[in-house]
Amino acid sequence: MVIKRVLTNNAVVVEEDGIEKIVCGKGIAYKKRSGMEIDISLVNQTFILEENSKHHFEDLLKDVPLPFVEIAHDIVDQAKMQLAKQISDVVILTLSDHIYAATQRIKEGVEIHNSLLWEIQNYYELEYEIGKNGIQMIHDRLNVDLPDDEAGFIALHIVNAQINGDHEMDSAYKITKLIQEITTIVRYFYSTNFDSSDIYYYRFLTHLKFFAIRMFSGKVMDSNDLELLDVIKEKYSLAHACVLKIKDFLMQKYDYLLTDEELMYLTIHVHRVVNKAANKNH
Repeated sequence: MVIKRVLTNNAVVVEEDGIEKIVCGKGIAYKKRSGMEIDISLVNQTFILEENSKHHFEDLLKDVPLPFVEIAHDIVDQAKMQLAKQISDVVILTLSDHIYAATQRIKEGVEIHNSLLWEIQNYYELEYEIGKNGIQMIHDRLNVDLPDDEAGFIALHIVNAQINGDHEMDSAYKITKLIQEITTIVRYFYSTNFDSSDIYYYRFLTHLKFFAIRMFSGKVMDSNDLELLDVIKEKYSLAHACVLKIKDFLMQKYDYLLTDEELMYLTIHVHRVVNKAANKNH
């Protein structure tokens, strides 16, 4: 591999078959410059990035020490194995940046509270477990103790990478916040709590996740099956009344009009999850 640009002693840009790649490895660019060969045996990570994000990540790698990139790489590897899903390697870079910033804040005595920690723990159990393993990894390798809040933030990075592979965590945060808001409306409407281990609650959350993804991506689920909607409204009148409150909330806060089909399916899920919770309490 021939160096095209040196980023740090541990990261360089190379070009193979007309494709630019960022390769990382301890001391890979020590006393090296453009046009020189690198020792392939030193390479432990390779990133192929899209054109619109390439320079952003080149700058990021100049600021983030290699140990943080290696930890993020191992966390993402664990996520791929445990979740058995495609996860964009781009998240390695944003996650390493987050972990580096978090450890710096802890050293300065600054902790950031994760206001969605409970939701993350309950909506994304596997991702949160990966986040907990991540902060243990950080402790073992860097001797820095991060709070559980940071395990939640790591989980959100993994969630977002599954959603769209983007290099921003904003999507996962917005989706989690929306799920929190909708479940809160349902809990207050029925004056009830849910069992997070219940299969109906899991299905309800799954429906809300996909609804939130569609909503924020501008995709609409709609049909003309108004006859079925009328049946659902009559059969599950209380759940329908609850969903109308959700509909009003979505319009007021997000300027989003819930379609008839979305209203119908949401009514069915609300009825199921609330009835299950009521049966368990009796």
